[in-house]
Amino acid sequence: MEDEIIMFTDGGSRGNPGPSGIGVWISAQNGSASDGKTLDKKYKAYIGEKTNNEAEYEALIFGIKKIKSILGKVKSKKTKIKCFLDSELVVKQLNHEYKLKEKRIQNYFIEIWNLTLDFRSVSFDHIPREKNKIADSLVNQALDARKNQMSLRGME
Repeated sequence: MEDEIIMFTDGGSRGNPGPSGIGVWISAQNGSASDGKTLDKKYKAYIGEKTNNEAEYEALIFGIKKIKSILGKVKSKKTKIKCFLDSELVVKQLNHEYKLKEKRIQNYFIEIWNLTLDFRSVSFDHIPREKNKIADSLVNQALDARKNQMSLRGME
């Protein structure tokens, strides 16, 4: 039986560019984790000043790297990853439907392409924003935490 991991990612910025965050939800039901248990991991992070597209790519890169670190090299090669994003633009770029004109986006694409070689297969699918609520919520939590941290510093 083939191991399959489902990953939902989102990236966002408040302003474009502006303060940015990522959210990643990794899930597997078949005991795909390295210890044979069900996998359900959520991650969020503030990533500095980025555009929305850069944040979307950085969330995906973070998630793919995290899956490899959880599984290890050998198990990764046997694993299929299904990535769900609410950015239609990024999905179409990754699926070779749109050209990549900007150098920094080309670099993200190359990094993701290289990361996918560590797995049996990796697919990229667009979903409506309503179906990506967990990853979206994680982005907002990361941005709100950063905003609150900055507000507290201003009070010192």
